[in-house]
Amino acid sequence: MSEISVVIGATGLVGNLVCHHLSKKENKVIAITRRPMSNLSSNIDNLIVDFDDFICNGNFPACDHLFLCLGTTIKKAGNKNNFKKIDHDYTIALAEKAKLAGAVKVSLISSVGADISSKNFYLSTKGEIEKKIEALDFMSTNIFRPGLLLGARSEPRFLEDIGQKCFILINFLLMGAFSKYKCVRADLVAKTMVTSRKAQGVKYFHYDDFAKKA
Repeated sequence: MSEISVVIGATGLVGNLVCHHLSKKENKVIAITRRPMSNLSSNIDNLIVDFDDFICNGNFPACDHLFLCLGTTIKKAGNKNNFKKIDHDYTIALAEKAKLAGAVKVSLISSVGADISSKNFYLSTKGEIEKKIEALDFMSTNIFRPGLLLGARSEPRFLEDIGQKCFILINFLLMGAFSKYKCVRADLVAKTMVTSRKAQGVKYFHYDDFAKKA
């Protein structure tokens, strides 16, 4: 029986690329989004939902593997509370529903530096998400911690665009233990997420893991 994968955040940079790589396989893919997707492969179904209503009342589709690619910025969300609602609350609630629907594997896009004890709100939130996903005890939990992502987003992020240009210049200076902070192509992160799906237990992935897919 072929594996069924569900992708959350499929209209985002990494989530869209995860769908692209999954589309090359024969397995069924369900992309759960807030707005319609276009130009989908025949093996990808697009389930359009209002996340607040779906979490409370929706039936999560039966699946084997959950890809969690939700992500926003505090600026785009409007404030810290809205940011945490999207990045944390939605992610955890959807993971819980997926497990009840039969998912045994989860792949989470997080961030380099994620740490629940961090004084940085963004990084502490990412660290909290990681710990709660681990606690759900999926058979396989893969957590991906990229640095600044390189790629064309559907919506512009001005400061991130500037950061991309700056980090590209200093990437070669980040060596050894600091290599995990290198900026990385979103396509490599997505490819790693798709090709690392058979890992058992809890595993973390950083820049060196992504670079192997170049």
